[in-house]
Amino acid sequence: MEINVHTKQRDYPIIIERGILAGAGELIYARLMPAGQIFMVTDSGVPECWQEQLAAGLGDPDIYVVPQGEASKCMKVYEELLTWLADRKASRKDMIVALGGGVVGDLAGFAAATYMRGISYVNVPTTALSQIDSSIGGKTAIDLGGLKNIVGAFHQPSMVIIDPDTLTTLPPRQLASGLAEAVKSGLIRDAELFRIFESDDCLEHIDEIIERSLLVKRAIVEEDENESSVRKLLNFGHSFGHAYETWNAGRYLHGECVAMGMMSVLQDEEIRSRLSAVLSRLGLPKSCDADPNGVLEIMTSDKKAAGGRIDIVQVDKIGQARIENCSIEELGSMLR
Repeated sequence: MEINVHTKQRDYPIIIERGILAGAGELIYARLMPAGQIFMVTDSGVPECWQEQLAAGLGDPDIYVVPQGEASKCMKVYEELLTWLADRKASRKDMIVALGGGVVGDLAGFAAATYMRGISYVNVPTTALSQIDSSIGGKTAIDLGGLKNIVGAFHQPSMVIIDPDTLTTLPPRQLASGLAEAVKSGLIRDAELFRIFESDDCLEHIDEIIERSLLVKRAIVEEDENESSVRKLLNFGHSFGHAYETWNAGRYLHGECVAMGMMSVLQDEEIRSRLSAVLSRLGLPKSCDADPNGVLEIMTSDKKAAGGRIDIVQVDKIGQARIENCSIEELGSMLR
């Protein structure tokens, strides 16, 4: 299956096919015809079988491996990656291929956005979170001073290649965390997607879940590439979620924090009850013991905060969302 994304920066395809990883290198050369070297960036948590498959198809490129985890999305690792590229005399003709989850995609994408003022990159996501959400849309970033994604750039990939077979090696907790973003997509734009989580075994529908989630995100990104208006809908649950993630300092995964964030922000009791049941089915947390004042302090430092107010996303009907500008006091009442 192929989904084409059209943005002002560039158009690019998302290729979704089981077993495609073994032929990803051939696909990149055939479709993109890179004029220079290819540099592969991955992390220590990506199984060697996936690294070897991709590297073989790319002609055994130079590979940079970062430690697994959110801690690698930092200025130090970012600088080390840029130095690695410079030492190998990477040029504007060259390309980065990111193999891994959201951390690798964000870090490698930001390096591609800024090295020599921008080189091309390809995303090859191997986690549910990255396949469902973070691999498309062009948001690249690193963390700084405990603030998530505070330094970044919009830099669209040249191609995204998704092989759902890579999810077979993903730990169940990581899989559930990624699915939280699909639940979000269903709540804001696709009621049928949310129904799958309510009524069916989501693992039997994983390919459809990936496709429907990407179609939601594509439509929103094409309408608002740089998040000036409707793209903010994709942040449903994230204002609280990012704060929970920072407060808990690695105790919870990103999707788990988004799940708790959605529960915190939802005001409609019926939808909140239905979401609670879905999160229970997935084994995702619905709350944590974070200090409300500490969470609010983090939220005021978030890049989405302005003048003591934050745009949050509210769902009044499943499949339909709206943006609401809230004061810190109003957010505090939601927490309490």
